Amino acid sequence: MNLIRLRPRSTGTLLLASLVGVVAFAWPLLWRTDQAGASAIGHTTDAPWLFVLLLPLLVAVVLAELSESGIDAKVISLLGMLAAVGAALRTLGPGTAGLEPGFFLLVLAGRAFGAGFGFVLGSVSLLGGALISGGVGPWMPFQMFACAWVGCFAGLLPRVGGRLELLLLAAYSVVAGLLYGVVMNLWFWPYATFGSDFSFIPGDALVDNLHRYLLFVVATSLGWDIPRGVLCAVLVLALGRPVLNAFRRTARKAAFDTPVLFEPRSPHV
Repeated sequence: MNLIRLRPRSTGTLLLASLVGVVAFAWPLLWRTDQAGASAIGHTTDAPWLFVLLLPLLVAVVLAELSESGIDAKVISLLGMLAAVGAALRTLGPGTAGLEPGFFLLVLAGRAFGAGFGFVLGSVSLLGGALISGGVGPWMPFQMFACAWVGCFAGLLPRVGGRLELLLLAAYSVVAGLLYGVVMNLWFWPYATFGSDFSFIPGDALVDNLHRYLLFVVATSLGWDIPRGVLCAVLVLALGRPVLNAFRRTARKAAFDTPVLFEPRSPHV
C-alpha cells in the first residue's frame, strides 16, 4: 500500500531532490580542469557546509509537496512513530563497526508502505537519530539522502510474496548496506588526501578517479559496509515476516485509502 501517493507534481519534486543529491555527491568526479586551474577546486572544501544549509531545506520542500498528494493525520502519526523508532534504533548502533539496526526498519517500511513513504521516513528518521545521538555535522544531509534512497528503492522492488519476498528483501539489504557506504564516502573523499593511489586528483580522467575511489573503498570502508548489510539481512530474515504483517495490518485497520466524507447537518438537529 502506498501511503504517500506520488502524483506527477510530487514525483517531479522528489526526482529533482534526488538529482540534487546525486550532484552533491558526485560533482567532483565530473569536474574537469587543467593543471593550472587545479588549485581552484581547493576552494570547494566548504561545499559540504553549504549543503548542510541547503539540503534540509530541499527535503522540507519535498515534504510540503508530498503533503499535497494526500498525507493525512493518520499517515503523519505513523510516520512520526516510525521515525522515532528509527531514531532510537540509530542510538543503539550509531554506525559502530557498520552495525546499524535502523536500516532494516527502512527496508520493511518502504516495502510495506511504498516508495514515497520510504523516502520521507529515511530522511526524517536519520535527522531525528542525528539530533539524539549528537551526530550532526557536514555529513548529515548526505546521510539523509542516502537513507531516503534506501527506503525509497525498497518500495520499488518487484512484488512477490511468501518466503521469496523475505529473500528478496534480505538480498536488497546486503546490496543497500554496501552501496550506502560506497555513496557516503563520496561526501569527503574528494576533499582529503590518502596517498597517490587512493586520493582524488582534480582534472584527472573519470575512469582513473573511479579506480582510485574503488581502491579506497576496499581498503577502508568495506569492513564497515559488509557488516551493515549482513546485519540488516539477518534482521529481515528473523523479524521481517511479523513486522511486515504488523505494518500491513496497521494499513488495513487504519483504512488509509478510505475517503473522508462530510454530510451536511440536518436543519432539524
